[in-house]
Amino acid sequence: MHNDFPAHKLQFYLTSAYSCSYLQERMARSQVATPSHLITAEVYSELIQMGFRRSGAYVYRPLCDRCRACVPVRLIVDEFEPNRTQRRAAKRHGHLTYHMLPLRYEQEHFDLYRRYQSQRHPGGGMDQDDQQQYRQFLLESGVSTNLIEFRENGVLRMVSLVDVVDNGLSAVYTFFDPALEQTSFGTYNVMWQIERCHALGLPYLYLGYWIANSQKMAYKVRFRPLEGLVDGHWRRLED
Repeated sequence: MHNDFPAHKLQFYLTSAYSCSYLQERMARSQVATPSHLITAEVYSELIQMGFRRSGAYVYRPLCDRCRACVPVRLIVDEFEPNRTQRRAAKRHGHLTYHMLPLRYEQEHFDLYRRYQSQRHPGGGMDQDDQQQYRQFLLESGVSTNLIEFRENGVLRMVSLVDVVDNGLSAVYTFFDPALEQTSFGTYNVMWQIERCHALGLPYLYLGYWIANSQKMAYKVRFRPLEGLVDGHWRRLED
């Protein structure tokens, strides 16, 4: 950690227990870094290497009582070799045009977000998000964040939010047109972020947390080689 890291100014608190979103019948806790206005892009670059993630202005990491199933993972960009499925996704969507926009509210984006949540994650709570909740979740950021929209012949197909940290990009959230089945938009988006890392000369793509027994997280281990933060050290994850 850098000597000028303001650890003496940040405070860390542990939340009350809540139902785990990924492992049924388990309770979870998070360690939260505050105050949020001190978490600049530089500070967040340090925190993400310690296993923290960002959701809006909320910067946290799992710190459960008797569980360490959540493993922060990052892809080693220069060593990545796509498999057949990933190459196919990149080719299928290579014609999409993308635009980087300011981090601001767009009604068209929100409408796509609501459709995505209602069809892909019904009953999960986020399918009931209103405009304010959407803004808090995706558009509040004290760090360097890119909002990217992807279009096909002018039609909005996907929106992705990506944080820029000192040694990589961090995938925040992506949502896409749920009406198009078997489109592999999610795989394509990770491929796009990998190429973006190459273009910026950044060695890592942070993919959030991986949980071995969570189907929701399974896609992450298809991108290799991965490093995981285990016992405070980044280590390559073996097959």
